[in-house]
Amino acid sequence: MKYISRQIEAALFKCLESFPSVVVTGPRQSGKSTLLTHTLPGYRYITLDDPVTRERALSDPRLFLSTLDLPVILDEIQWSPHLMSYIKIEIDGQRDRKGIFVFTGSQQFPRMKGLSDSLAGRIAVLELLPLSHSEKRTCLPLPETLSAFTDAALRGSYPELTVTPGIDPKRWFGAYMQTYLERDVRTLAQVGDIRDFQRFMRLLAGRCSQLLNMTHFANELGVSVPTIKNWISILEASGIIFLLPPYHSNLGKRVVKSPKVYFLDIGLVCYLTGIRDQDHLLNGPMAGPLFENFCIQETVKHFHNRGLRPDIYFLKTNNGLEVDILIEESFNRLMAVEVKLTRTPTISMGSNLLRFRQVFNRFDIHRSLIVSLTDESFPMGNDIFSSSIDDYLAQI
Repeated sequence: MKYISRQIEAALFKCLESFPSVVVTGPRQSGKSTLLTHTLPGYRYITLDDPVTRERALSDPRLFLSTLDLPVILDEIQWSPHLMSYIKIEIDGQRDRKGIFVFTGSQQFPRMKGLSDSLAGRIAVLELLPLSHSEKRTCLPLPETLSAFTDAALRGSYPELTVTPGIDPKRWFGAYMQTYLERDVRTLAQVGDIRDFQRFMRLLAGRCSQLLNMTHFANELGVSVPTIKNWISILEASGIIFLLPPYHSNLGKRVVKSPKVYFLDIGLVCYLTGIRDQDHLLNGPMAGPLFENFCIQETVKHFHNRGLRPDIYFLKTNNGLEVDILIEESFNRLMAVEVKLTRTPTISMGSNLLRFRQVFNRFDIHRSLIVSLTDESFPMGNDIFSSSIDDYLAQI
């Protein structure tokens, strides 16, 4: 399979120079193993997904580790979490060596939760998401924001779909969902009723870019709110969804406190909601939410690909003021962004940006942008700028 250079490579090399170990997490099929085997050709590669190898690691971890030639890549470490205590001993015995253990894990379920604790101060954590639209453009003709959005929605951004044009996205996502539900959700997260969980995913996809209302889902599915909360945690931990928190720094009770839910690949949203063609995508009821989701997923990727935590939020007040994206650049210094599904943005679309500056004038609003389907960036007046998604990401 053709290798697509990943933007996270620079952060990976930096971490390898600074820490004895690095773990690359991220959703299934996001390209973790391919990234590491391509960029680290001098590392021995061992996958714990192989039952024979996993049994060796389980039965005699000390012997297993003693046979490894360092440095080594241990793929799918969540299958053998017990190795961590022994790896810690190995690392502590040669603390001057950096980058000797590299791990991957498709999820951060209970088996993965002890990883950072076991190797505290000895490990860097990176998260690799599906391809960003900038990465996809290195091998696909996606000259416009519209074509990038359409491709992300109707084909998705997983590497295999991008480098193999002949694959039917519907079939691919069907197989992806089956593997995800059986191996990750049932086996690792120990969810009993897979059909209810799958129904929940479909309902959640239909409400992407909306406030998360767990009671609503619980009532609709006939399950408890704690069950919905657990399912949300599973989807979030496995890199399927991202919860965008509200910005309520000293803003009092006037702001909504619930997060908004976004998927980290809108191709999966379109698969789950039955959107198959461009007309349905651009003219259907989910057109606006899907474009907003697209902008959020690319924002999250932009941060993760640099090894950074996304300091992004949204604002919604009880009296109707709403800003789609707030990026905290430093204390009280923000970038405010409105997302609009249009190719002809107007200054009136920035009314919430103006109102936000007036109501919360104690903040330093460094930049106010309207991100749309336009491929041109230009000032619109009142310190509001129309921005393409490329220019927007370049300013973060």
